[in-house]
Amino acid sequence: MKKKHAFLLSVALALFVSLGNIAAEHGTPWARHTIDDSSRGADGVRLADVNADGLMDIATPWEEGGCVRVYLNPGPSPTKRKWPAVTVGEVGSPEDAVFVDLDGDGGVDVVSCCEGDVKSIWVHWAPRHRKNYLQPILWKTQVVPVVQGTKSWMFCVPTKVDGRNGVDLVAGAKGRDAQIGWLESPKNPRDLAPWKWHPLCEAGWVMSLFAVDMDGDGDLDILASDRKGPNRGCFWLENPGDAAAQAGTWKRHPIGGEDKEVMFIVPADLDRDGFLDVVVSTAGRELLYCRRKSRDGLAWESFSIRLPETAGFGKGVGVGDIDLDGKPDIVFTCEGAKGKSGVMWLSRREAVTDRLWDAHEISGPEGSKFDLVELLDLDGDGDLDVLTCEEQENLGVLWYENPTRP
Repeated sequence: MKKKHAFLLSVALALFVSLGNIAAEHGTPWARHTIDDSSRGADGVRLADVNADGLMDIATPWEEGGCVRVYLNPGPSPTKRKWPAVTVGEVGSPEDAVFVDLDGDGGVDVVSCCEGDVKSIWVHWAPRHRKNYLQPILWKTQVVPVVQGTKSWMFCVPTKVDGRNGVDLVAGAKGRDAQIGWLESPKNPRDLAPWKWHPLCEAGWVMSLFAVDMDGDGDLDILASDRKGPNRGCFWLENPGDAAAQAGTWKRHPIGGEDKEVMFIVPADLDRDGFLDVVVSTAGRELLYCRRKSRDGLAWESFSIRLPETAGFGKGVGVGDIDLDGKPDIVFTCEGAKGKSGVMWLSRREAVTDRLWDAHEISGPEGSKFDLVELLDLDGDGDLDVLTCEEQENLGVLWYENPTRP
């Protein structure tokens, strides 16, 4: 009996030491600063410098609150306080909001995508003069008729598709009859009636869209992640060129993750070989590193990176040098993180293709459903801070202050 007790005591001590080592390795949570927590269900952060002051501003949809808001970056000194903001429109169930000067008048507009019963894409027309940007009465919200009530729209990226007229919009949806396609801008983008929808491929649940030249031919292809359905995974759609863009014959090239429920992705050269790779979060405790093996974007290999048990399930992902050691690190956000960490960062031990990376704390256990993540120096101290939003515990739009110093 004494031997059994001694054995159990040794096991308990080993477990205690192991947990202590994990806590020490993960570190102390970073300071959190709230940009806005005035509505409900903050559901993404998209960036642009809308007032040409050299600072990145934020567009965020509030899904449960039903509004779309813009935040103007106040600069390094006051950035730890709540930011100047404007509600640019009120729509139902907004899932995404992105900046774009759609009519070319110099005022940076916002395009929002809605699911739920709304199933529409909206344009929030900005005041032409920057001094009036925070005046909500000067914003005008209109629906795009050709896609009104058609699909559960999840994500949008502005880009030039056919080289004609103004900026086009590539959008993706989820659920029944979901597609990825593009909205063709007419000669007068302000007139929303003539905008045309061109489907590119069927989809299940589109999570990410990027306009990126994936094959080096000089035009912008579409990089995407789709989490559900028979065609799920990460892939890119090859732009056939201006003359053929409207024909809808965009070839699909797989990247990886077809056997996973892939979430948000980020294009980044993780191994520093000069090729743009893809890092994708999955709806488990795993990231995928999709490593490009050819300049034309046709050959890929995938490597799994395990997430710690102390974190939730993967959602957003970003790549940047967090600790300023000259090597790219990975920041990930989570959902299902009740009582666990919802935001952490990973530094590699040896090879970039290793399954085990060292995990470090950012958020601690506060918050349970985080979303898109952006890495940028918000306080002007020379290191990358972490910008994201939290939807369920109503932490809102927020950023975490990197404790690293140059």
